[in-house]
Amino acid sequence: MLPLLRPEVRAEARAELGYLELLPSEPESTGPVQDLMRSGLVVRIYERWWRPALGRLAKGLFGPGMADEHRIARLLLGLGPGDGVLDVACGPGNFSREFARVVGDGGLVVGIDASRPMLERAVRETSGTGLDNLALVHGDAVSLPFRDRSFDAVCCFAALHLFADPFSALDDMRRVLGPGGRIALFTTCRGRSTPLRAFEALVDARSGMRMFEQDEIIEALERRGFDEVRQRISGFTQFVGGRLAG
Repeated sequence: MLPLLRPEVRAEARAELGYLELLPSEPESTGPVQDLMRSGLVVRIYERWWRPALGRLAKGLFGPGMADEHRIARLLLGLGPGDGVLDVACGPGNFSREFARVVGDGGLVVGIDASRPMLERAVRETSGTGLDNLALVHGDAVSLPFRDRSFDAVCCFAALHLFADPFSALDDMRRVLGPGGRIALFTTCRGRSTPLRAFEALVDARSGMRMFEQDEIIEALERRGFDEVRQRISGFTQFVGGRLAG
């Protein structure tokens, strides 16, 4: 994985127990929701309880479950054997491990997260799985440490709305994709009705979590050169994917 890093970053990289250390300290939190993501309790229950429960609340009673989310991510990314995949804000690696199984021994999956406790959990969850094609990085998910055109696909599920500058993050995701590269996003989505929008504005102001307009992410991807942009709205959330010209 080291050849994928920008030269100036590679010189500072050091190996920790199961992941590559690129951050001297974690970036400043954007608010209470991100604080929770870094707490020890949430890290321990995130994959099995926290994320599925919050996802069900946000996606609605009849929205896709976690198994469906994995399937949607694979489809949007068009993954196949030998692909190189970047999982941005990978958390405990629940999607990273799935991607590693799909791309096989000839592929590579890199999970990057700014939370050291999340990565430590990812190391424990990956141990014993035999997934030698999965690498974990403690790094800035907004200012990615990788060289241009390093990956075939980039996934960012349940995190873009927590970034201080989500559109700069999209710029960097675009930068590290090669020709024909695919992107898959799962993030927030505002409703149309006035009562819903009033509630969402309150959530936005109090939580540090951004609520995106329904066409905001689609237009952002199109401005960055993505074609075949697809969107699925579910409750207060949206799945969006696109592909760069080959």
